[in-house]
Amino acid sequence: MFTGIVLGMAEVIGIDKKDKFQTHTLRFTDKMRDGLEVGASVAHNGCCLTVTEVKGESVKFDLMQETLRITNLGELSIGDFVNIERAAKFGDEIGGHSMSGHINRMTHIVAREESKNNVTLWFEIDESTRKYVLEKGYVGLDGCSLTIGTVENDRFCVHLIPETLQRTLFGKKQVGSSVNIEIDPQTQAIVDTVERVLASKA
Repeated sequence: MFTGIVLGMAEVIGIDKKDKFQTHTLRFTDKMRDGLEVGASVAHNGCCLTVTEVKGESVKFDLMQETLRITNLGELSIGDFVNIERAAKFGDEIGGHSMSGHINRMTHIVAREESKNNVTLWFEIDESTRKYVLEKGYVGLDGCSLTIGTVENDRFCVHLIPETLQRTLFGKKQVGSSVNIEIDPQTQAIVDTVERVLASKA
């Protein structure tokens, strides 16, 4: 379980590519590595991965074909950065919302609006995702728990404060950038349940 409060960004320092499989090596800060052990779960751009090796500041993770296909982790190159969140622990403060680390799909930034104190990003949404994206609801974007702003037919926006821009990849994301999206599981459960009930009464 994750909460969507990104700890920081980690640099990709190695990618070992095999047939439909990759091993990524990231450089973790001391804070990111604190108490980290093999087998622990860590979210990379919101995608839950398992630690396979810890050696000094280098931490390794294995990525299967489905992960590479459905997330933007398959687009990474050495020198790129990813948003990192350690798994939540009982008793931790939950500042975001409950997230599983299971990415639904990728989306893309279609507009970036900048003002003096914040940035508004617009993301595309397809018909299958649209019903789960509600104004003032939650959404996970590259592992960040964010509140949905305006929702239009084929896009929605979020508003980012300076702290989010400094701590996460969104400070450098531009129009066309791919972003992992995780729908709020509670919203999805409610919408799907209502649809099933209405269908059974039809």
